[in-house]
Amino acid sequence: MKIIDLSIPVEDGLPSDPPPQVPHVEFLRHKDTAKIMTTYFNGGISVDDLPEGNGWAIENVHLTTHSGTHLDAPYHFYPTMNNGEPAWTIDEVPLEWCIGNGVKIDFRDKPDGYKITAADLENYFSKAGYTPKEGDIVLLQTGADQHWGTAKYLTAGAGMSAEATEWLIDHGVKVMGTDGWSWDVPLPIEAEEFAKSGDTSIIWEAHRVGRRKAYCHLEKLTNLDQLPFTGYQVHCLPVNVKGASAGWCRAVAILNP
Repeated sequence: MKIIDLSIPVEDGLPSDPPPQVPHVEFLRHKDTAKIMTTYFNGGISVDDLPEGNGWAIENVHLTTHSGTHLDAPYHFYPTMNNGEPAWTIDEVPLEWCIGNGVKIDFRDKPDGYKITAADLENYFSKAGYTPKEGDIVLLQTGADQHWGTAKYLTAGAGMSAEATEWLIDHGVKVMGTDGWSWDVPLPIEAEEFAKSGDTSIIWEAHRVGRRKAYCHLEKLTNLDQLPFTGYQVHCLPVNVKGASAGWCRAVAILNP
């Protein structure tokens, strides 16, 4: 068995998110916490009683549920799903959705901001001789993860259109994912397109498919270049944050020899 990590690490201060969403990690080292550790013993010990004056290592982390590799719940997309049902928060997403057969689609040949269409998917899968099916987890490789750790990441890679997202759902796919910052085309590029056209229907169009048909997607994946087209399982169980719109996950691909 071989396991490939599909998750980016949460790191302090990286510019790969908009400023309000940049994660911050405060590292408290063993010496920093020694005094705190003694307070748990009601004054019965001192720092000198600890091995070389060492307490425990602990971190204070400030981040959003969309920091790092994460799974978006239908509630992130809109208050309702399936044309009027209350949208699931991340703690309500069926865990059965989060384990499935992986299918990688490689669109690295498309320019930044390219909007993948249903016809693109039909052509891709036709050439591959494969039809997506229920339980598949489809992973979109755009190459955006090569820019992780830089501001370029926010505008890198192709994105999915509403019709392409709906095409996957109609083939039974409940969970899909991307190595980009967003399942849609990068937001700055989408904003430029809107400024030119004034068409409000393009705003977050792929995400908004969840209003009509429930689904989840992964964002900020990595190492998709290490995966074959098919022949492996993807596990992407989210952290159980009650009432939240997303949950961090250590997404992995499991390849059997």
